[in-house]
Amino acid sequence: MDVRAITGAIQDVAVDAILVGLLEGTTELSGVAAVVDRALGGAIGELVQAGDFAGKSGQMAVLYTRGALPAGRVLLIGLGPEAEFGLDAIRLAAANGLRKLKDLPVKNVLNTLVGVGGKDIPVERLAQAVVEGSLLAAYVYSGKPAGQDASGVESLNVWVEDEAVLPDAERGVRAGLAIMAGVTLTRELVNLPPNVCTPTYLAEAASQAAEETGMRVQVLERGQMQALGMGALLAVAQGSEAAPRFIILEHNASKAGELDSIVLVGKGITFDTGGYNLKPGDGMGTMKTDMAGGAAVIGALRAIAALDVPLHVVGLVPASDNMISGAAYRPQEVITASNGVTIEIVSTDAEGRMLLADALVFAGRFAPAAVVDIATLTGACVTALGAVAAGLFATDDTLRDRLMAAANATGEKLWPLPLFPEYEKKIESKVADIKNSGGAGSGVGSAAMFLKHFVSYPAWAHIDMAGMAASKQDGPFGPEGATGYGARLMVEFVRSWAK
Repeated sequence: MDVRAITGAIQDVAVDAILVGLLEGTTELSGVAAVVDRALGGAIGELVQAGDFAGKSGQMAVLYTRGALPAGRVLLIGLGPEAEFGLDAIRLAAANGLRKLKDLPVKNVLNTLVGVGGKDIPVERLAQAVVEGSLLAAYVYSGKPAGQDASGVESLNVWVEDEAVLPDAERGVRAGLAIMAGVTLTRELVNLPPNVCTPTYLAEAASQAAEETGMRVQVLERGQMQALGMGALLAVAQGSEAAPRFIILEHNASKAGELDSIVLVGKGITFDTGGYNLKPGDGMGTMKTDMAGGAAVIGALRAIAALDVPLHVVGLVPASDNMISGAAYRPQEVITASNGVTIEIVSTDAEGRMLLADALVFAGRFAPAAVVDIATLTGACVTALGAVAAGLFATDDTLRDRLMAAANATGEKLWPLPLFPEYEKKIESKVADIKNSGGAGSGVGSAAMFLKHFVSYPAWAHIDMAGMAASKQDGPFGPEGATGYGARLMVEFVRSWAK
């Protein structure tokens, strides 16, 4: 889809459809809605006055212009109440509008939602939100890393009334396109079947993203991991015929000594059987998505590099399958991680934290100002928060607040959870330093406490996104399958740190 910011008189723009937003409870039309209404002889006003269109979120109506405008159709879309209006409302309206138009013979769209932004939200952010919402809705899984647009829409014109703010809108469009390229990559990787998206494939996709955006990339193989003492990661990997990979992406690698270093770590379990603690059949059906955290880190780094954020940003993705074989690790084994911490294996299905353990140790070599890991880690987090928000643990209040602000800006929800010392008791071991599972009733908290044993820096956060990786049904932001959760969140977090 070709996306650009434009200005000029609405009456002169030749497109197939104009998307116009109205706030809930609007009684007197203004701005672009008033302009379009006059051109249509009061048709919008009639709908509003008759009570047929109230502006509720998700409400839509198609009007035909009958030659009164170069555009053949006007799509009215509700934005919800003014008190709740913000970037989320813009993204949702843009997404709903694009999904509606894909069912019509529409190829060229003029989106005027930036014009209802008011003075409190910068035009750049409004334009970015329009692009994000539209392209989230346009996505369909293609089976290819490049992604594919299923909307039928060929061009999206993000309209601003004032030519003076056109440069701001253009910056927003560019940012939206860069971010959505990362999100699309994330969704494609998560949607791919596990016999395709192996650890090696994941590493190749990361390498391609690095080549496209000028990042430094290094991929460690088994021997190199052994030399680094990554016993936790390698214990999980030893049961699979698919070779493990440890992916290292760096944006601004040459400036590591002069810029803050932010490290993003993503769990890359490309398929999880549960190992000898075998998952039940219905629990294994979605386990190709267990690398969604790693995919989000790769997608986020691609966007961060494309936006040339003035920070040294590192992405770490430890990648492996968790399989059953004669070589697979077993309950009651004791494993030594790369920082010397010994781990009693209680459950081979608590494998993601084993990969993250060695990755979090490795993160320390970058002298990070902050480290954030993201993982589909525990079913307990799904039980606690459902498919609404990811759980957030943090050792630093400022880091927590920055991540919460990023969540609020992107609509990728987080909910803070505590690192109570009582969780430490759950992972005490008589034969090792710690156990890899606290057992039933302590899953999300004890898992985070386990990870803390591998953190040597003051500012660390853990995001448990277990309920957020994939949707089980079609929605405004795309079809059933991978959501791309986490990529936009981490890009926003990094961009805000750089300001």
